[in-house]
Amino acid sequence: MQESLRITASSIDPGLLSLPWSTPLGKWPSEHIVSLPKGLSRHLVRFADLSGRVVAVKETTAEMAQREYEMLGNLGRLDVPCVSRVAVIAGRTDADGKALQAALVTSHLRFSMPYRALFTRVLRPDTATRLVDALALLLVRLHNVGFYWGDVSLSNTLFRRDAGAFAAYLVDAETGELHEEGLTDGQRAYDLDLARTNIAGEIMDLAAGGRLERGVDALEIADGIVSSYRSLWAALTDEETFSTGETWRITERVEKLNALGFDIDEMSMETTADGTTVRIQPKVVDAGHHQRRLIRLTGLDVEENQARRLLNDLDEFRVRSTKAWTEEEMYAHEWLTRVFEPVVRAIPYDLRAKLEPAEVYHQVLEHRWYLSQAQSRSVPLAEVLTSYINDVLRHRRDEATIMGPPTESLGVPVETGSVEVSDDTAAIDWRDLV
Repeated sequence: MQESLRITASSIDPGLLSLPWSTPLGKWPSEHIVSLPKGLSRHLVRFADLSGRVVAVKETTAEMAQREYEMLGNLGRLDVPCVSRVAVIAGRTDADGKALQAALVTSHLRFSMPYRALFTRVLRPDTATRLVDALALLLVRLHNVGFYWGDVSLSNTLFRRDAGAFAAYLVDAETGELHEEGLTDGQRAYDLDLARTNIAGEIMDLAAGGRLERGVDALEIADGIVSSYRSLWAALTDEETFSTGETWRITERVEKLNALGFDIDEMSMETTADGTTVRIQPKVVDAGHHQRRLIRLTGLDVEENQARRLLNDLDEFRVRSTKAWTEEEMYAHEWLTRVFEPVVRAIPYDLRAKLEPAEVYHQVLEHRWYLSQAQSRSVPLAEVLTSYINDVLRHRRDEATIMGPPTESLGVPVETGSVEVSDDTAAIDWRDLV
């Protein structure tokens, strides 16, 4: 008896029924496929058009698809950076009634890229370091909510630009486990050691393909996640002892965590029996300190470093303002309407897929600083914008997904020299090379 198609979805989208689930993913027609860079995966993954948005479709077992679907939902509720779940498709059969693998559908994260797509020719040391630092922060956030990843790697992560740094998002959660009671030191150490091993292998793979700048040490880059992780974890969790006359250090600890982008919901303080020393330790720490402040003031939802950059500009605007308002929200509204939005609207429509608006604004501020330094004068914003658009932005590749009508053809660049043509490789699908 032929099994009926079963769809478990986080929201109802009739477009799910129009995708060719009776066809193996590797043979999906081109009109359903969207060409985007993708990372390495043990499963077959394709990007598809679902009602005008891009989704990632991964074939796996029904049990693994359902488990990962539920895990992504739990992580989303915990406000952890990860891709959003869309649906699980089970009970798939082909035209002959043969069973097909189940599929997990997740949303494509706009303006994000796998690590291999973040450089055009070779990976520079500073880029590698920023990627590893972003992954370390993601791992700290995951461990802080009790999530054991079990497969930490650059390949299982997506990266978005974040005001000179990167923000990392978890993509593959199929090996993960969520422990409400928190992780043991051994579980955290194993995840961290796995991260170091996988990163070293990924960087060495780039080196073997000639895509690593000379002089870059893969092991040194991999070791960077260990030091970065331990430094962050210590800042968030270490107990601190000081004399009762140094209570200012409580404020200093809070400000240090805020600078790292974290908020403290609870802090444990304990004095010694003789009242000479105080011990403090953060209990609950949430990431996104600057993001939350910017959303509260302006409604802009951006990455953490972008939020910090925009808030600095907002604070400078407030200092220069001749208004005497008492509420910060009034200055924020004027900054948003008179400064931020005009810059974003000035970007030509055909260039708006290059970068997300907050990253564009950050780069405009950076460009203004460089121009002012080079010309030894304060360059007007209109002049800065013209220079930035023509000399910088226009020459960047798009980092958002631009999709035409479903019937429109897609041109995909293929590195013809990267795969030797032979009888064994003739059957390779070009979509697996994207």
